[in-house]
Amino acid sequence: MNDVASKLKQWEMERGVPVPSIGAKEARLAYAHVVISVLAVLIGGLAGLMQTLIRTGVIPEVFGYYQLLTAHGIMLGLVFTTMFIIGLLYALLAKSFGRFESFPTRVAWLGFWMIIAGAVLVTIMVLANKATVLYTFYAPLMADPVFYIGLVLFVVGTWLSAFAMFRMYADYKRENPGVHPPLPAYMSVMTMLLWVIATLGVAGTILFQLLPLSLGWKDTVGIELSRTLFWYFGHPLVYFWLMPAYIVWYTVVPKVIGGKIFSDALARMVFLLFLLFSFPVGFHHQLTEPGIEPFWKFVQVILTFLVVIPSFMTAFSLFATFELRGRALGARGLFGWVKKMPYGDVRFLAPFVGMLFFIPAGAGGIINASHQLNAMVHNTLWVTGHFHITVGTAVALTFFGTAYWLVPVLRGRTLTKSMNRLGLIQTGTWAFGMSIMSYAMHISGLQGNPRRTGPATYFSDALTREWIPYHIAMAIGGTILLISVLIFVYSMFNLSFLAPKGEEEFPLAETEEAAMETPRFFENWKLWITVTFVLIAFAYTIPIWHLIESAPPGAKGWVLW
Repeated sequence: MNDVASKLKQWEMERGVPVPSIGAKEARLAYAHVVISVLAVLIGGLAGLMQTLIRTGVIPEVFGYYQLLTAHGIMLGLVFTTMFIIGLLYALLAKSFGRFESFPTRVAWLGFWMIIAGAVLVTIMVLANKATVLYTFYAPLMADPVFYIGLVLFVVGTWLSAFAMFRMYADYKRENPGVHPPLPAYMSVMTMLLWVIATLGVAGTILFQLLPLSLGWKDTVGIELSRTLFWYFGHPLVYFWLMPAYIVWYTVVPKVIGGKIFSDALARMVFLLFLLFSFPVGFHHQLTEPGIEPFWKFVQVILTFLVVIPSFMTAFSLFATFELRGRALGARGLFGWVKKMPYGDVRFLAPFVGMLFFIPAGAGGIINASHQLNAMVHNTLWVTGHFHITVGTAVALTFFGTAYWLVPVLRGRTLTKSMNRLGLIQTGTWAFGMSIMSYAMHISGLQGNPRRTGPATYFSDALTREWIPYHIAMAIGGTILLISVLIFVYSMFNLSFLAPKGEEEFPLAETEEAAMETPRFFENWKLWITVTFVLIAFAYTIPIWHLIESAPPGAKGWVLW
């Protein structure tokens, strides 16, 4: 098989055919997902800017504010992230395994088209203003049934994608008994496993509560149960976004700077801990809600802080990598490595800036999860600002920096100096715009500025007038962010179709020779999946039983826009 592949690559190069660093079949699959993610960034970015300008009063309400808020959240929070993640993971698996068998490839394409069908239905309903239910689609807000059918298709499509990856992983294990699968493959499968388990909650509320309500099969819906099922999904979703960024930080960034992975074993342990600790924590999003006993809120708050452990382990590993590489280049002193990093390479700069933003983002997360402090910031723009520097910066910038080498790899082209320079500009504009916007959100949130509110026609008293400068800052930051989005979209078009043909490096680092050996028990999937479900059962069984047994009469569905 390798001989055939090498001859085919040589034949393609001789005829000027773009040659990807991975197989053409695998590259097409990954690229299809990345293209959709880029389109989602453009749509979501436009919706976000219009939303900010309407809220500030700069432009009239051409589209409904809450309609734009729904589009912005779904396009960037679900479509962009999910499609880019799946595309990236397919590419990592292709690089790790060499090729995909025909059966998982067919399943992967089926999943892709099902995701597309779902996303199209959701988008149509949002544009028609028949699904203005915000990103969280909280009950009793009710959308058209087609919206929920689209969500079901989207989720089931991702399950098919996950199954395809699991099958690829199983094929490799079967063909290579006793061998640790490559680290990027292990991380990729762990990421999709977390996604599948997490989406069980949102699938439950859609299939058994929201869809029957919208079809008229049920007259009322249990609000507290619906929100609980959503946040069982909603908080692990954050780690579904972060874990692919961590994959890049652990395996790609060391290669870009010329270093090596500090520890394969530590990296696998981090991802395993994320699987275990991500689920029994959803109640910290519901600390202000009645109907959930304080004891279970307290338990889940305590469990939430366990997620800090793998985050600190990641910080230690990454900065150890930077330190080792810096000293190899002659750096001295505690921060000597800072001067030795390749800041002129967008493949490094964008993820690195994302890492820096994640430091205050993590600190803000601890505040949000604290029982007492959450009462102060829960329903304010502070939370929105936190969300934007976590997912909107740490994750998004890592994905942007990844795209600058991933798209050329998938298209058989090269990252040119001009596109690298444009990527540096795009990174700077995104970081600058997000700094302005998120700072304004955090500060005005501490002053009581509410989230999930429409146009700022309430600027009539002394308190709310103090928020006007912050809203102006948000509009300025949002405008800069849209400029960054347009630069990114153009760059991806250039790297897809205009950049010179060639073979771009697929940067995956090796592990330090002195690193400890990776234990075998990390591969005991039955054990860790069982432990995960035990933790979920411990944290959710009794509270959900109480929500069902002591449920109030329920609420009728409402269509407010």
